[in-house]
Amino acid sequence: MPRSAPVRLTIPDIGVSAPFTELKIGSSGALDPPPADDTNLVGWHAAGISPGERGTALVAGHLDTATAPAVFARLGELDPGDTFEVARADGTTAVFLVESVESFRKNDFPDERVYADTPAALVRLITCAGPYDRAAKDYTENLVVFAHLHAIR
Repeated sequence: MPRSAPVRLTIPDIGVSAPFTELKIGSSGALDPPPADDTNLVGWHAAGISPGERGTALVAGHLDTATAPAVFARLGELDPGDTFEVARADGTTAVFLVESVESFRKNDFPDERVYADTPAALVRLITCAGPYDRAAKDYTENLVVFAHLHAIR
């Protein structure tokens, strides 16, 4: 698909219907998360690949906030074979098929596997997972949903 900004992520199996915001790579070298003040918001790496375009598109959302569960609270319930949709600014919808759902320790994150460039149209849905480290004020793991473009509407 040609490049087009995503506007809405829909994952019916886990009750997600969320608008997108643009994200950038922060000073730490990691993708900045979406703002925490909106629990139903996902972000995409706007300088990278758009969902549906050839390459690996990155979509991030919060697991929770200090006060409530957030948009990706149930992301770990997805299974291989499930689908989700990304409505795009050009009026098309990219339908993705889940290949796997995996958790990785943040201090041993497989950057190449998750972020690698590819000739296929892939999406990675990313959120926090694992135990919460109160000292670091962060979760110890990331949950990644690996998916590929399945259909276009």
